Order: sequence, then C-alpha cells, then structure tokens
Amino acid sequence: MRQAVFRRPEIGDDNEMLRARLHAIWETAPGLKGWLGTVDHKEIGIRYIITAFVLLALGGIEALVIRLQLAGPDLHLLTPEQYNEFFSTHGMTMIFLYASPILSGFSNYLWPLLLGSRDMAFPRMNAFSYWVFLGSAIFLYSGFLVGAGPNDGWFNYVPFAEKDYNPGFNQDFYSLGMIFLGISTTVGAANFIVTAFKTRAPGMSINRIPIMIWGTLTASAANLVVVPAVSLAFFLLWMDRQFGTDFFQPAGGGQPLLWQHLFWIFGHPWVYAIVLPAMGMVSDGLPVFCRRPLVGHSLVALATVSVMILGFGVWVHHMFATGLPGLSLSFFSGASIIITFPSAVTVFAWIATIWLGRPVITTAFLYFASMILLFVIGGVSGFMTASVPVDWQLTDTYFVVAHIHYVLIGINVFPVVGATYFWFPKMTGKLMDERLGRWGFWTMFAGFNIGFLPMHLTGLLGMPRRIWTYPAGMGWSTLNLVTTLGSFLFAVGILIFFFNVIKSLRSGAPAGANPWGGSSLEWSVSSPPPPYNFAVIPTVASRHPLWEEALDESVARTSLTRGMTLDQGKEALHTSPMDAEPERIVATPEDNVAPFLLTVAMMVLFYGMLLKLWIVIGLGGLGCFAALLMWLWPRRNLLERAPPDRKEPVHG
Repeated sequence: MRQAVFRRPEIGDDNEMLRARLHAIWETAPGLKGWLGTVDHKEIGIRYIITAFVLLALGGIEALVIRLQLAGPDLHLLTPEQYNEFFSTHGMTMIFLYASPILSGFSNYLWPLLLGSRDMAFPRMNAFSYWVFLGSAIFLYSGFLVGAGPNDGWFNYVPFAEKDYNPGFNQDFYSLGMIFLGISTTVGAANFIVTAFKTRAPGMSINRIPIMIWGTLTASAANLVVVPAVSLAFFLLWMDRQFGTDFFQPAGGGQPLLWQHLFWIFGHPWVYAIVLPAMGMVSDGLPVFCRRPLVGHSLVALATVSVMILGFGVWVHHMFATGLPGLSLSFFSGASIIITFPSAVTVFAWIATIWLGRPVITTAFLYFASMILLFVIGGVSGFMTASVPVDWQLTDTYFVVAHIHYVLIGINVFPVVGATYFWFPKMTGKLMDERLGRWGFWTMFAGFNIGFLPMHLTGLLGMPRRIWTYPAGMGWSTLNLVTTLGSFLFAVGILIFFFNVIKSLRSGAPAGANPWGGSSLEWSVSSPPPPYNFAVIPTVASRHPLWEEALDESVARTSLTRGMTLDQGKEALHTSPMDAEPERIVATPEDNVAPFLLTVAMMVLFYGMLLKLWIVIGLGGLGCFAALLMWLWPRRNLLERAPPDRKEPVHG
C-alpha cells in the first residue's frame, strides 16, 4: 500500500556543501556490482552509444565485403549462401542495432540535462532497456557467428522465410531476436514519453522544450504503435516454423501478403523514427553555430509531429508492385507525396537559420549543414518512388538502394557524427581535434557521394538489388567499381572519426562547461556533468535559458543557482504535463542489478525457445520471476513524497 509522506520542498542556493551531499547520494558505487547495477542515465547513454558504434563498425565491415563481391562482374569472393547472410545481417545491424539505439543513447544521456531534471522517469527501466538491447544484439549475432544469421534479407519475406524453403536456424535466430529487441524498444519508448511529460523543470512549458525532445518523443510514440506489429509478425512466423501453423503459408490457407502488411506498417514509420531524433539534433545544434535561435521553432515542432502522423499512412509505398487495388495505391501514393511538405518546412527553417545567422564553421557545423543537402537528395528520390508508375520501374533496383542509403546514412549517420563532435565536450570534458575532424568530414562526405550517387544510375540501368553477382556487358561494371571505391573511402572517413574520438579522449583540450556558447540547460552544468546533474532544480523562464540576456526574450529570468534542493535522498521533481508546474517529489530508485539479471534470464529463455528445450525454458522463466521479484520488492525509501506547496514560491 502506497503512503504519502508530506513535506515542503527545501529551497536553497547552489553551494559546495550541497554539491558534496548530492554527490554522495547520487554517485554510482564502485566495483562490478555498481557497474552492473547503475541506473545513471549518463552512464547508460554512453553504453548505448559505444555499443551502437561497435555494431556500426560490424555492419560497415559486412557492407565492405558485399561491395568487394559486387566490385566487378562474375566475382566469387562469397558463395550465394554467404552473400545472403552478409547482406541480411548488414541490413539488420544497421537498421535495428545501430540506427535506433544510437539515437536512444544520445537521448538517454541528454534528455534529463535538456529538461532540467536529475534522471529519467523510470531509471531501472532505462537500465533494463539497455541490457535487453545488448542481450538481443548478442543473441542475433550468435546466429551469424555459427553460420545461422538471417539470410532472407532484413525484410524477411515469406514464404522464403518459412521452414520449407529455409530449414536451418537462421530465421529462428532472427525471429526470436527481433521479439527480444522489441522489448527493449517498447520499454525505452514508454520511458521517454513519461520523462518528457513529467520530469521537466518548473517553467519549461510544452512550447519551450527543445526540438530534439520533440523528435525522440514523437518517434517513441510511434514505436509504441508499430513495434508490436513487427513483433507479432515475427512471433507468427516462429509459430509457423516451429508448430506448423499457417499464418503465412499459402498451402494451409495463410496469406504471404499479410507478412508484408505487418512488416511495412512497422517498417516505414520506423524510417521516420530513426531520422526525426537525428533531425532534432540538427535543429538544436545548428543554431548554436549560427549564433541565433532556430527560425520557426514552433513550425518545426509541428512539422516533426506531422511527419510522424503522416508516416503511418505510407507503408503500402513498399508494396506498389504486389497487385493491390488501384484506389489503395492512389491513397498511399498521395500520402507519400504529401509527407514532403512538413519535411520541407524543417529544411527551409535550417536554411533560413544559416542565412540569417553568423555561422561559425566548425566540424560539427559541417556535418549538420551537409545533412541538409543529403536530406534533399534522399527526399527527391523518395518523391520519385512515391509515384506508382515510376515505382513500378524502379522497385527492386539499385535506385532504391541508393535512396535508402541517402536517407539512413545522410539523415542518421552524418547528424550522429556531428552530434558527437557537438556533445563530446559535455560528455567527456574534452574537445575533439578540429583539424582531424575536418579531414574526417571531407573524406566521409566525398566517399559517401562517390559511393552512393552512382547507384542511382546503376538502378536506372536496370541492375536488380539483392543479386549475388552479375555478368559482364550489362553496363554496370564501371559504376559498381566506383561505388566500391567510394564505399572504402567512406569507411576511411569513419575510421578517422573513431581515431579522433580515441585521441581526444586521451589528449583532448579541456572543454569547460559551455565551449560552443549553447543556449540550453545542459551547457549550464560542468563537463562532464556531476552524478546529480543540477545542484538545484532549475526554474525556466524562456526557450533559450542561457541566451536570455542576449535575446532579451523575457522579463523574468531563468534561475540556475537558487531553487529546490531535493537532497533528502535520491529525489526528483514531477511536474504537470503541459505547463510544467511542480506536482510532487518522488523518490528515485537506487542502483540495482535486477535489470541485468532479468536480461540474463530472458536470454536463457530465448535460447531455450530457439532449441525447443523445455527444461531451459522453465529455468529461464524461473530466473525471470526471481529477478522481477528482486526488482519489485517493496522498499520504504521508494514511498511517494510530498507534493510541493504551490503557494510556496520556488525562489524562496
């Protein structure tokens, strides 16, 4: 039974005694237990980022092997079976294990700092989402390492993925791994949504939150809708394969087209889910280097939400050639074209911000600005494939491969690398090497365009995607060689970036709290931030708390040095969803190894399901129950705390 413990929040000034007290309360314990049990959003965010970058490197190596196989006609570097595994695992890695988790990593690290809070709404769920992500990645790659990785493409079309055509463990690893990964995505999405609406600093009303929050919030809401669809699809496929059900098997009355509907009703909104947070990074980072606020902040926020809503109406975009009724094709074609309008609003806002500002050309600025060009190229090719007659000609050609790489690398990888240069000083306290950064940028930019721009021509010349090799004399040889050379140049740019990260970690110049002159709350704390983030809970009075004097936006001023101290244990403040008015003080859970142990038990359960070993399944289930019991065991220090007295002025 929950009990309320009433008390007024303490109001005080930021001082050394308070900082020392909070540091002792919030610091993660040393040793293995602390490392496995930490719920600090900053540590979890960095783990997400490092893990996702490792998987990016693995997916990149797979891509280079694929490009070597296609560098010339009639090459036999890989067998057809090996090629299928390489290109399927490459797609799975880049889309599911890199593109979304890397954005979750940045959001995990930055959200509480941007929102002026001490942690995410559910810190243990946050740790759990990371461990499950890591566990599912290990599960999926364990299949690849034993020669049983996915081999029917990341889209995994049936009936090819059914047991009759694919009897090995390949699709079982993929099906169960995706269900496992879906748990991480769903838990993380729910946590982001509650965090955005309940943990903002007092005064940070809904119209004052940064665009990056809008991007991840919108993507998280979409994930709660679409991830269950693909998890269901993989579960039904696993049932077909293991128990002979007929959800997708035509011989038993199943519908192969049902797979495509379930997969793409997830797949296309997912594209926006992995670009909108990245676009949010650009919307918040670019204005800092332009020395002015983002033009049309409210319009960009509305455009972000609009893109995601419209994104739910375009999944048949991928099924124009499957024989669906013409009326359906017209509707989805129209929706696919209309989605370019809110996207254009964001692009014009970025261009206007650069045009009206005084840009400082740093490495981060180069990555953010280049993303605009790559976004336009990817958008134009997407507009072309949204037209049904054009798509009938281009579908399943390399033109589509070029389009998806311009979208996913151009609007995900480039902003992420730019965001690393931008927020690396905050995370580590050190600046990255600018000279090396520019070498890396121009190498990546040149390699990417040399590699992927010719793919449009390869597709227009009729080269099908997903083919293992091709004969000479088709007119594709030179273009494929150029694409392969460009891909390797792009990889060199990525290596320079990784080298710069390692070099800067060891010998980077000290950054200070706000090296770029940023306007949002994360730049008000030290670099790296202390375990408690803010010594006193900030009270926000404008959209740009650190630029208020320069912009003269508000008569009232944001308070960063006096406010609620919340130092009676691990505490956080919950505020109202719209206006961010203080509602209650809540106790934040202590570090706990239960999320890690639950993930280990779930891995045992999933391996048991893979091998159909009922004893192992039972042991995994018991382990899950025990870990949940450990997680949920009632503790007195988690009782609900007092609602702040609304008559009590925050400034004391």
